[in-house]
Amino acid sequence: MSAEQPAMLSWRVILPFLLTGAIWGSTWYVITGQIDGVPAAWSVFYRFALATPALFLVAALMKRRLALTRPEQLLALFVGLFQFSGNFLFVYHAELFVTSGIVAMMFALLMVPNAIFARIFLGERVQGGFMIGSAIAIVGVCFLLFHEWQSNPDAGVIGGNVGFGIFLALLGILAASIANVVQANPTGRAVPMVSLLAWAMLYGTIFDFGFAWVTAGPPPMPEGREYWTGIVYLALIGSVVTFPLHYNLVREIGAGRSAYNSIVTISVAMLLSTLLEGYRWTTLTALGMALAVIGMLIALRARGQKSVQVQQSGRLRHDVD
Repeated sequence: MSAEQPAMLSWRVILPFLLTGAIWGSTWYVITGQIDGVPAAWSVFYRFALATPALFLVAALMKRRLALTRPEQLLALFVGLFQFSGNFLFVYHAELFVTSGIVAMMFALLMVPNAIFARIFLGERVQGGFMIGSAIAIVGVCFLLFHEWQSNPDAGVIGGNVGFGIFLALLGILAASIANVVQANPTGRAVPMVSLLAWAMLYGTIFDFGFAWVTAGPPPMPEGREYWTGIVYLALIGSVVTFPLHYNLVREIGAGRSAYNSIVTISVAMLLSTLLEGYRWTTLTALGMALAVIGMLIALRARGQKSVQVQQSGRLRHDVD
């Protein structure tokens, strides 16, 4: 038995691993309740208006420095616009047209543009196993998207256009990937991640407010208890509680291995879509799901092997943060 195995099997790893995956998997369905009769842009704003002060509190409790230099503030602004505005605005609007579980499946492939952008802008190498696994996963997701397209009775109407929803989801993936890669530059490495994300969320929330007001008018005040319960869940549980859990998980087992909780995420998302959204499985969708999971496992395994080496060489930086 290797020295790494006990850590992988400890409750400090298993519990946050499963919990973060399950929570993130559930958020995709909860979002559908936030866009039912309420402008999606305002729901994004309400979510982060509540999450932002909570994340600053988390940073303070973790004793991370909150004072950022001017370059760090500019980076936080950039990340906020792409991650907490562009990404989530596209996702919320995409779920108006596409089943939430399918959007989650698409976002599970975020590792692909991450790797491409990291290769272009950071010079990071992409391993062959990662490319093969990613290709298999993409084929599987394409099967799921094709079925989604076929099963849409209003495919030719913009109000029910699955193709438009897929396009919006792809833009969300692109925005999230840009934010992820930018955080890995030298400026991003010099600032504690939780502090950077707190400021980024603040800037994103300000932009969300302006965007919502311009595109959807004055803020609505939904009266339903379920709506505000969903906002609290997405803001505090889905956006704040999971972050320190995931952060500590990365410290325990590395970013490569912790990324495997995306399998839990998509499994929970598709389960909820099946039970609560009436998603119907076919031979094509079952095959697509299987290929997507197998491809992700192959890609993540290749990524995880590289991540172990990076983690070992960069352990000092984690200790300093």
